[in-house]
Amino acid sequence: MTELTRRDALTGGIASAAALSIATPVSAQTWPSKPIRIIVTFPAGGLTDTFARAYGDFLSQKLGQAVVVENKTGASGAIGAEAVKQTAPDGHTLMWTISTTMIMNKVLFKSLPYDPDKDFVPISWMSAGHLPMIVPKSVPATNLKEFVDFARKNKTSMGTYGAGSYSHVAVAELNKAFGLTMEAVHYRGEAPMWQDLATGAIQAASGSYAAAAGLLQSGAARAIAVPTGTRMRKLPDVATFQEQGATSNAFQIQGWIGLFAPAGVSQSIVDRLSDLMVEGGKTDKMRAMLDTFGIDRAAEGQVFFREILAREGPIWIDLVKGLGLTPQ
Repeated sequence: MTELTRRDALTGGIASAAALSIATPVSAQTWPSKPIRIIVTFPAGGLTDTFARAYGDFLSQKLGQAVVVENKTGASGAIGAEAVKQTAPDGHTLMWTISTTMIMNKVLFKSLPYDPDKDFVPISWMSAGHLPMIVPKSVPATNLKEFVDFARKNKTSMGTYGAGSYSHVAVAELNKAFGLTMEAVHYRGEAPMWQDLATGAIQAASGSYAAAAGLLQSGAARAIAVPTGTRMRKLPDVATFQEQGATSNAFQIQGWIGLFAPAGVSQSIVDRLSDLMVEGGKTDKMRAMLDTFGIDRAAEGQVFFREILAREGPIWIDLVKGLGLTPQ
């Protein structure tokens, strides 16, 4: 009887140890044990995808495993987010997405197949860059005051790269701040928006420096204001909205690109990835890429990212709610 008890105890102890081993999250000591998959929630070729591939190459070099980028697009990032949510939290599947997916979608959709706050862990924040306000050469304005004077005397429309986007918020906040009646004209992305701006079909637009660089360099358009509290290195002579009297919160915060993991991932993996992203942002290759896109700030780590989400997330929610859009 004693022997059986000892045998049973030994067998039970081995089983318990095995169960404990299975339940213990993968740590940075054993990770990565296979290629890492980064799911990008927006199409190939855009800024989000370009960042994912560039930083992914750096992670691959440092971790000794292949990093495969896969684009799962649709529903403002919701399709990709749902796919990542359903994967094992072992650090081998990550998500690369933007502020729309994790913040604005809470307002833009009646229901989401994922919980932005509970289903993911933030790892690294990357600036999406200043989104300058730009006018075509046919509009006689070199600064915000001159544009406001023009808009008060002329029927004026301002392009946005999507309903509920930052550029849509900018139109609403400018109307509110200066008593304007500008019409927001929504496009499916930036390319058609800048094409219409070049022809004078719209009188202003707000979007990425990289997408508008050709127009600016050719003289077909000019930037008259930039958001956030600091001027752009690429456009040092263009004053911020705040400097020009537009003090809404909308012009103090900025969109971002973010790296996330499914909830439940080991903190040691998050720490490792966060540190590597910051390290990668300091390399000459990444600095050159950022300069090409007119982005002044490299990747930040998890602590900074959590602070941004806590501080600016509620501001974005209020701004998008103020647009009066009907959730899809």
